[in-house]
Amino acid sequence: MSKANVSEHLGTVTSALPNTMFRVELEDGTMIMAHLSGKMRMYRISIMPGDKVKLEMTPYDSTKGRITYRIKEGQAPPSK
Repeated sequence: MSKANVSEHLGTVTSALPNTMFRVELEDGTMIMAHLSGKMRMYRISIMPGDKVKLEMTPYDSTKGRITYRIKEGQAPPSK
């Protein structure tokens, strides 16, 4: 799948689930299921409930996403 179809969103992790799955509340109030991206697993970036994260979502399924970045406290999200 090309990166052109992917949309980026910001959200807050509400709960951690098994197999590196997380329940995330987006800024607009919707709840989705998200998993960690491969780079975050490789570098063992830990995600805890309450963390702000950047997600990638495809237009095909609006209930699932991929966590690509953890936003630290007091830090602005990265922009492209």
